[in-house]
Amino acid sequence: MTNCVLSIIFIAMSTPNTYSIHTIAFYNIENLFDTVDDENANDEDFLPDSAKRWTKKRYENKLRKVGATIKQIGDLDAAPSVIGIAEVENEHVVRDLIESNQLDDTGYDFVHYDSSDERGIDVALLYNSKAFQLEHSEPFSVYLEDEYGNRDHTRDILLVSGYLDGELIHVIVNHWSSRREGEKETEFKRMAASNKVLSIIESLKNDYDDPKIIVMGDFNDNPNNNSLLNIETNGHLFNPFKTLWSKERGSLNHNFEWNLFDQILFSSNVFNPTQSKIDFLKADIFDNKFLTQYHGKYKGQPFRTYVGKKYKGGYSDHFPVYIQLKIEV
Repeated sequence: MTNCVLSIIFIAMSTPNTYSIHTIAFYNIENLFDTVDDENANDEDFLPDSAKRWTKKRYENKLRKVGATIKQIGDLDAAPSVIGIAEVENEHVVRDLIESNQLDDTGYDFVHYDSSDERGIDVALLYNSKAFQLEHSEPFSVYLEDEYGNRDHTRDILLVSGYLDGELIHVIVNHWSSRREGEKETEFKRMAASNKVLSIIESLKNDYDDPKIIVMGDFNDNPNNNSLLNIETNGHLFNPFKTLWSKERGSLNHNFEWNLFDQILFSSNVFNPTQSKIDFLKADIFDNKFLTQYHGKYKGQPFRTYVGKKYKGGYSDHFPVYIQLKIEV
């Protein structure tokens, strides 16, 4: 009898825990516009009769290439369970993307809200509806003014809450203001977005007990810039991308210098084994060779759809970034 009991105990102790591995990603897909003129969007460059000659064929090629890329991010057998995307014109293009031949078997659904961005682009979140159960979503505007005191519209910040294999997570998707008018001249815009993220985090902490938070996006700033250090420090977030950025590697290249504007940060309780069933496994830039220019002086840089008004037929001017999590189930 004693030997039998001991055998049962041994079997129970030696049975490995069941777990799943999830890729959580972000990808700025560079101007995913349809070919229809929208009077509420600044889409004049992306029409069949524009200087860029944005035709249905080019649009479908873009969907195919972006979809094929998303399918491979993380190098697992499955597409990312959750992926934030930036620079989408509207709900229609997001639906076309998830219903493309490359992604129609992924079980993706999505969250998207139209914002008042002056370029007519938004962020969205795709999620595998079998792995992630949506609970709540909400957009947050960032209030900015131009030099004349007029409202300066930019992309909304998107909050999506849901259960990933039974673990409640809150994902905050960002696309902060660009540096087009100069890094220092536009820093206040990104700081305003950074502070808005902090207010969202504070609200989550008021509404939930020890919430697990993931902040992702194209921040148009590097890990060492004030806007990122602000949310990392004051939001009590961990940024695994700080160690990935180097002179030889980043998520986009400008004037032959690598930047890492695309990052994913998360609250430390995401990988605290005493508080969570989630383990953080890795973070990386998805810069596989097929996403790069193969030849010439731009070799190794992202293979873009356009350079100026010249069509190149590539993927995006950004590489995707991702983290991988292991969750006990």
